[in-house]
Amino acid sequence: MARQNTVFKEAYNRYAVALRTDTALPSEPEIAAQLGVSRSTARAILTRLSEEGIIRWNKRQKIVLRQPTDHDLFPSEETDSLHDIIERSFMQRILADDAAPGMQINELELAREIGTGTTSVREFLIRFSRFGLIEKRPNSHWTLKGFTREFALELADVREMFELHSAAEFGRLPRDNQSWADLAAIRDEHHAMLADINQRFKDFSVLDERFHLLIHRASKNRFIADFYDAIAIVFHYHYQWNKTAARQRNERAIHEHLDYISALESGDQAAIDAACRAHLHSARQTLLQSLPQVATESA
Repeated sequence: MARQNTVFKEAYNRYAVALRTDTALPSEPEIAAQLGVSRSTARAILTRLSEEGIIRWNKRQKIVLRQPTDHDLFPSEETDSLHDIIERSFMQRILADDAAPGMQINELELAREIGTGTTSVREFLIRFSRFGLIEKRPNSHWTLKGFTREFALELADVREMFELHSAAEFGRLPRDNQSWADLAAIRDEHHAMLADINQRFKDFSVLDERFHLLIHRASKNRFIADFYDAIAIVFHYHYQWNKTAARQRNERAIHEHLDYISALESGDQAAIDAACRAHLHSARQTLLQSLPQVATESA
């Protein structure tokens, strides 16, 4: 099982964390559709859950015996893509307490820390540099330009334009589109997180990114999908900048997401627009409040 691919491991973790004790699980085809994976992958997930004693699997009957613990899940380094690993390492570096505008970033050093080749790191940095946060210097060096208030406001403006369009398009999707099953799975994960918010509030940023990325994919607009990489990175990591009242902020955002999801599922364009605007306004304020002190002072 340790040799299974990243798709299996990521889907297994995603499905396992949403399980609730004493509930019955659906059929393999339904699980496959819910997770967006093949039936063979769905069967592999059920097999591992059974082997770990998390479910009792007797022919068509599958009952959850216990909720999984962190020990039951695959570590993030086994479920993340190389792009995700580089992104995480890069953001952890530039969001460190001593990071400030003008900080130097060396491709070779970053690649050595991650344990990958400089080509992959350079490709990531080149792609990321288009958004004005870092600037190329000679000899494989880059300079951090800083997260300023102006940058945050500009990014929020663009995000709102893109997401209002994407949310409207999501509401128009045919009901047999896979995105609706994906949205239902994400809704269930929100409820599961809310039920254990004191222990799991720190996991919200990952769920937040997945939710908004699902909405943006509905636009089928290559420019929105491409630029959302930068938007997702900043809005994903801003939850780590200021940990003050993090549980309360994340709990409020979960409730906003659930209202947003209900509006999407209703198909009512006015309700979708209102829920989207309400959540994006809240996200804008949270982003500004979460800016690192050094960025606020330089604004």
